[in-house]
Amino acid sequence: KRGIPAEQIVGLDCPLTEDISRVEYDRSILRPLRELFSQRRWWKTKLNVDDTRRVTENKIRFAVLMRGMPLKIAAAPNYPGDKKDGPPVIRDHNEAAVDSELAGMGYFTTQISSALNNPYYRSFTRVADTNFLPLILVCRLDAPSAEIVRRMIDDSLETEKNGLWGFAYIDARGLKDGPHAEGDEWLRRVAEDARHHGLPVIEDDREEIFPNGYPMRHAALYYGWYAGQCSGALAQDGFHFEKGAIAVHIHSLSAVTLRSPHEYWVAPLLSHGAAASLGNVYEPYLSLTPNLDIFNARLLAGFTFAESAYASMRAVSWMTTFVGDPLYRPFRAVNEVFGETPKSTEWMAFRQGTRLWFGDDRAAGEKTLLESATALRSGAIAEGTGLLQVRAEESKAALASFRLARSFYKNPDDIMRVAIHEIRLLAAEQRSEAVALAQRQIRANPRSPAREILQSLLPELAPK
Repeated sequence: KRGIPAEQIVGLDCPLTEDISRVEYDRSILRPLRELFSQRRWWKTKLNVDDTRRVTENKIRFAVLMRGMPLKIAAAPNYPGDKKDGPPVIRDHNEAAVDSELAGMGYFTTQISSALNNPYYRSFTRVADTNFLPLILVCRLDAPSAEIVRRMIDDSLETEKNGLWGFAYIDARGLKDGPHAEGDEWLRRVAEDARHHGLPVIEDDREEIFPNGYPMRHAALYYGWYAGQCSGALAQDGFHFEKGAIAVHIHSLSAVTLRSPHEYWVAPLLSHGAAASLGNVYEPYLSLTPNLDIFNARLLAGFTFAESAYASMRAVSWMTTFVGDPLYRPFRAVNEVFGETPKSTEWMAFRQGTRLWFGDDRAAGEKTLLESATALRSGAIAEGTGLLQVRAEESKAALASFRLARSFYKNPDDIMRVAIHEIRLLAAEQRSEAVALAQRQIRANPRSPAREILQSLLPELAPK
């Protein structure tokens, strides 16, 4: 599909298990690949005076491991040439994700404990334009089934042509301080970047994840944390991401396996339609997981999935796996070659209005958004406008926009989602109205799974 030359497709005689020992990794993956890189002149290396080797030229900047390749390398005590340095929580670990370990194969080091500094971290340059020659951006096309992998490939290519459109769902935890506050700060920046880029953002900062029954429709982006297993709204049988979606849930063991559609996070997210995700095969510690704000910002700027992923990582030879087409650029069509299609019309109109909103004339942006919502009878534009007004602490205007959205939406789940926005907004000062709205929507949409959420809100809105 990408037109990769046949001579750049390599088969390796390695175990088919997800777990692999360090001895097996060296024998069946690392050494054969280094030899092939030299034999086929994909790179040139030179011997240093201290007998170490360095890469002087490299034609391969991206690599993708196909489904069937091992996922993670087990810890190896007493590995020849290994040494430990750095903080104890890092230096005492030499287990790793296969992808992350291969990314640093051009460094020719025998030190496998701790992690390797990633020179591409925070870069805003295409990797082909950098001089980080030993570094290869390694991702994998992997999932619980071959059918899902093929769908991920097709969805990535189609989305590049038509654009990634929909809502961004951001599920933070409301942390302001403490050792994990950094993760919430990433998610707050993700939400703000998505808003400025023209995506309507549904942001939740309660400790719980989006609950069962939450009507999470039109999901193009999802970033959240911190549950051990895929659960809540994302685990519902009927839930499905928009084509080409990017979905990430921060958890220490989010990618322990990619072969079960129901375990942990990465595999279930892909099984529910995401085109790309990332996660951890062993405990990475928060500071050495991808900085999701950087990852998302690079994607929105038009970088590839692999470039965005590795720009977000402080280190390689560590615990993270990146699952998706490394060359996938989800916002390429939006930023460069957008050709309007019927599906994209309302989302593009929303983006144009938000450009004015965040530009020189916010009032003109608000007016444009509401006019577009009315002209297109778009619940999504009206809902997105209300969410912007909530962010700007304009409750009265937001309530009017949400009422407009409910009048345009046809799907009961969309109507219920907007009602949840309204009820939470009314709860602060107009509890009786919040209760009345919840009761009306429960009666009007008896088959919507979201009615349980509204019922759960009633006791706190009108305590006995």
